[in-house]
Amino acid sequence: MSKNVWVQPQTAVQQFVANEYVAACGDENKVYKFTCEAGGGGNGTVYLDSNGNGQWDFIGDEMLTLAGYHACGATHEAPTTDDFQEGFFITGVVPPYNVQKVIVWRGEDGHNVHCTTNLDMTTWPTAKS
Repeated sequence: MSKNVWVQPQTAVQQFVANEYVAACGDENKVYKFTCEAGGGGNGTVYLDSNGNGQWDFIGDEMLTLAGYHACGATHEAPTTDDFQEGFFITGVVPPYNVQKVIVWRGEDGHNVHCTTNLDMTTWPTAKS
């Protein structure tokens, strides 16, 4: 005759170990969509907030354009990895100047200037290029 022996139930856990490499795209080829509309097409000068104080300083901030800058009005697709900088769109030839905060993108080749007054980049539409 055999005896039944009671054994406490146990759970066996097997650890998952990946055996294949899977590439995740993440932000690769992701672009921002924004409209170059600062100044509404009027002429002005664009400065970068070079000293990072959030206020336009005629001497302390880097001038990017002469007084002939105006918004192109186009919607641009710019890689999220590009350099976007805080800056100012300035109009007026004598004080008090009209100062408008902007985000500056220097275009695909880094030599053009495009500005938007939509300062919250987290709200900009994105897409994969």
